[in-house]
Amino acid sequence: MQPMDSALTQLIDRIQAAATAVQPLRIRGGGSKDFYGQTLQGDILDTRALQGIVSYEPSELVVTVRAGTPLTELESALAEQGQYLPFEPPHFATSTGNVATVGGMVASGLGGPARAAVGNVRDYVLGVKIINGKGELLTFGGQVMKNVAGYDVSRLMTGAMGTLGVIAEVSLKVLPVAVAEATLLFHLDEASAIKQLNAWAGKPLPVNASCWVNDKPGDKISGNDNPSLYVRLRGAKAAVEAAFQTMGGERKDGAAVAADWNALREQTLPFFARQNDECLWRLSVPDTTVPLDVGETLIEWGGAQRWVKAPASEATRLRTAADRAGGFATCFIADHAYPTRGEAIFHPLKAPLDRIHRDLKRQFDPANIFNRGRMYAD
Repeated sequence: MQPMDSALTQLIDRIQAAATAVQPLRIRGGGSKDFYGQTLQGDILDTRALQGIVSYEPSELVVTVRAGTPLTELESALAEQGQYLPFEPPHFATSTGNVATVGGMVASGLGGPARAAVGNVRDYVLGVKIINGKGELLTFGGQVMKNVAGYDVSRLMTGAMGTLGVIAEVSLKVLPVAVAEATLLFHLDEASAIKQLNAWAGKPLPVNASCWVNDKPGDKISGNDNPSLYVRLRGAKAAVEAAFQTMGGERKDGAAVAADWNALREQTLPFFARQNDECLWRLSVPDTTVPLDVGETLIEWGGAQRWVKAPASEATRLRTAADRAGGFATCFIADHAYPTRGEAIFHPLKAPLDRIHRDLKRQFDPANIFNRGRMYAD
């Protein structure tokens, strides 16, 4: 524990000095999510010294791990026990390799293709240790699902982008890997795909993930020049086989299709290649929303998540479309190099919710030193 104690002490000392000087700090693990958020400000506060799995009880489906631990290390340890992180957190490998950390996974709160079926990162966070803006080490939650009283601060840290505190350690619920898996392919247009996904959602089917994309010749995911809906089934072997008989479609199994789902998670499918001034926009809308006619689109999560490529100048049009549908639009990846983003990255919050966000920030980080401006302009 001595290396951990030393690493924590150094981080706490630096945070306390920064708070006294009102000097902004940019919390950073591997930097794989540097593209995400409003701006990057302050001196880097590197969390990678906080490494290692503190405890792992496979029989209890609980693991406690330090925030700077590489995500690949955690996933490998779970895989050895036939377990995994069901929400499939993206790694977003950089030019220096697969550098994603557990802390970054929690702070960004991003889930992969299975998110709509199994829940998001916050649904698996049982407890955290954080360092607040005063340099205090605080513990919230625990290692069991029932250990929650008052405000659920542990899950509040998920998706906060490091604006409330430095995550030092996190306890997570994990699950066994599914016994069976299959992918079904259907050639449907966008409207028909959304309608069919919602029809399946009302039935007891082991649907784990979905992706609708207008494939083009040579695209990795199918090579077909037509709109295609891919549906991944996961669960007991009998359930997967019965669902295939009920749903129909062209069955695709094996390593090739598994690589395609991984490419969707990591946004390396051909759809995600952007040209010139295109940004990648993420539209979160009710899953029953009809096609939005906002440009080239890829649909996940049964219709609830829609990726669109469009210039930053289209922000008003996209956000208006999302608003009308009862959702919101985020400029997930800007068209230019960070950290000099000029446009609003996140969908503007309504006044009451914006006030709550800012009040929470003041409570956890009074001097406003953590990831200043990352979620909204200061």
